[in-house]
Amino acid sequence: MSNKLIHTPEGVRDIYSRECMQKLKVQERILNVLYLYGYQHIETPSFEFFDIFNEDRGSVSSNEMFKFFDRDNNTLVLRPDMTPAIARCVSKYFADEDMPLRLCYLERTFVNNTSYQGRLKENTQTGAEMIGDDSSDADGEMIAMVIDCLKAAGLEEFQVELGQVEFYRGLVEEAGLDTECQETLRELIENKNVFGVEELLESISIKPELKEVFLRLPEWNGSIQQIQKAKEYTNNKRALFAIQRLEKVHQIMEHYGLSEYISFDLGALSHYRYYTGIIFKAYTYGTGDYIVTGGRYDKLLCQFGKDAPAVGFAIVVDRLLMALSSQHISLEVEKPDTLILFDISARIPAVQLAKKFRQKGAPVTFQRKHKTSALESYLTMAEREGMSQVLYVNGDGTAIQEYSVLSGEWKGFCMEEWV
Repeated sequence: MSNKLIHTPEGVRDIYSRECMQKLKVQERILNVLYLYGYQHIETPSFEFFDIFNEDRGSVSSNEMFKFFDRDNNTLVLRPDMTPAIARCVSKYFADEDMPLRLCYLERTFVNNTSYQGRLKENTQTGAEMIGDDSSDADGEMIAMVIDCLKAAGLEEFQVELGQVEFYRGLVEEAGLDTECQETLRELIENKNVFGVEELLESISIKPELKEVFLRLPEWNGSIQQIQKAKEYTNNKRALFAIQRLEKVHQIMEHYGLSEYISFDLGALSHYRYYTGIIFKAYTYGTGDYIVTGGRYDKLLCQFGKDAPAVGFAIVVDRLLMALSSQHISLEVEKPDTLILFDISARIPAVQLAKKFRQKGAPVTFQRKHKTSALESYLTMAEREGMSQVLYVNGDGTAIQEYSVLSGEWKGFCMEEWV
């Protein structure tokens, strides 16, 4: 039993040492980008009422939530998705605000995935939400931030794939498909299952021109010119408006000088039902899943009492770190480069020496040498921790012995030369 208790449950993991420092550095860099864009930090509780995230709001399904009860028998859930949580928070505290709000966060989400999916059940996410602006410029700002955040994190090769859910919804509305058929067709199109799409369309009665559009949907991806071809196959106003919106966003990304990082896919359709317009995901190699997801959700806040458009994104930090590791991209993290080792008789000068280092902004490890431990053990520890030198303060503390981890050589100095 004691051996079992040192292991973590399925879907969660420990991180420590350099990996943990890398994660903190990545998070810091991303947040700095968001602050530079004028976004202000917000925190929401790790658990909330179940109804905040119920399936009718378009979040994750009930069986994918971690549910429990409070002492009043209310059903609570660990937060599976940041967007409804922020929508709830904004509707409560900014109900009368009619100017755009720019909010950002660094939080953890909890989704009870099935084990065969191979995903973590606890993820760190950092992202941004713009509330109260329905313009294409707001969409463009979100995508520009995604690109700048990924570049700041150290990624060099990645792609942000843009879609538009209104194109698909305009077509299924015209076809008169019921909810179940819409969902089945959506999954087939998103998975590029052309044969499945064809088989489903053969089993329902819709106009031949609509069938052709649905069959071609998986093909319309890549450059802006590729998705513009779709305008030749439909007169549906809702669908045509969706393409026009993507054209505007493409133009805005050219103004940012970031169009090389984006591509388009009219067959990209999110399972989150709260999205109402542009959607996007960012991909890179070294991870089998997206590292960023986002989009426009103009009707979600209405469910909490505030009628305001909104757009946002979330960076899945754990997947981003996996990608960085796979691509052998390492960020510089500040670790102690010096071990100050001291005998108990030399504690006072050793403390002064450590303070001198830290006042200059140089981290050090401060370690008293125990009588029963060999000096070589501390030298090995310093090498294992990636330090370059050991300063051994012994005797009365008037002298220091400096050990170079690289060369293995010792040198002697007076304490006055250091302090």
